[in-house]
Amino acid sequence: MCRMELRPLVMCFALCVVYATSKPTEKKDRVHHEDPLSNREHDDGENFDYDHEAFLGQEEAKTFDQLTPEESKERLGMLVERIDDDKDGYVTVDEMKKWIKHAQKRWIYDDVDRQWKSHDLNGDEMVSWEEYKNATYGYILDDPDPDDGFSYRQMMDRDERRFKMANQDNDMKANKEEFTAFLHPEEYDHMKDIVVLETMEDIDKNGDGLIDLDEYIGDMYNQEGDATEPEWVKTEREQFTEFRDKNKDGKMDKEETRDWILPSDYDHAEAEAKHLVYESDADKDGRLTKAEIVEKYDLFVGSQATDFGEALTRHDEF
Repeated sequence: MCRMELRPLVMCFALCVVYATSKPTEKKDRVHHEDPLSNREHDDGENFDYDHEAFLGQEEAKTFDQLTPEESKERLGMLVERIDDDKDGYVTVDEMKKWIKHAQKRWIYDDVDRQWKSHDLNGDEMVSWEEYKNATYGYILDDPDPDDGFSYRQMMDRDERRFKMANQDNDMKANKEEFTAFLHPEEYDHMKDIVVLETMEDIDKNGDGLIDLDEYIGDMYNQEGDATEPEWVKTEREQFTEFRDKNKDGKMDKEETRDWILPSDYDHAEAEAKHLVYESDADKDGRLTKAEIVEKYDLFVGSQATDFGEALTRHDEF
């Protein structure tokens, strides 16, 4: 990767550090929420648009809307073979849930694929820490740090710590899944601790390992001489005192921070997986065959028969 491409990647973090200063009245959100599976209304009595977007992702759902019913069934049958992880001829709720999550997070995998090509320098289908470090920090470490206290070397050390946590076999070489966990740790249960730790380090200005009220508000809002706080800042002060600081010691510890930034949201993917299986399970054995899924193809995917006249561009590939 050339030097011109490197600088924006690392400087992106520096810009995040000064975000509150650059937009003093705009709230900075640290909370990781699950995105909805679809913005469509989930009303199967009206149409299956929600199910199509949940199962395929929004962009791929548009692709199927341009196919004939026969083409949709054929492509759906090919997808079933990919969804059936253990190749036993059945799709379980867990396999369906995993597929839905993958379809909804396709942008993440696209991002990983793009970065993979830039960091697997020797083409061995692994990204080592040395490859990542050299590609990302090789030139920049020679540059002086910015005046705002941001340190390239501290950022590199932090990346190395995260890389080690993602690299579960401890060989400092990441396969595709480990590299995905490194780049998008919020998507993996075993990476949640590092997400919490990095957040606390960002906010904890006095270095006591905890987040007090001033630090909590200071991360979201920079007053910049304005004596009048926005209403949302007052609300956040109340949220900290009444809900975030559960043990009422005036500070948030690791567990309290985790509850704040990684809330236990309703699992939409699991609910949709159970719905799709229930609606398609003709013999009521709790799992789906390829034939059962294709028989109910209009629940899973669209076609020209179910496309209500939307003018969408047909893509040649799924």
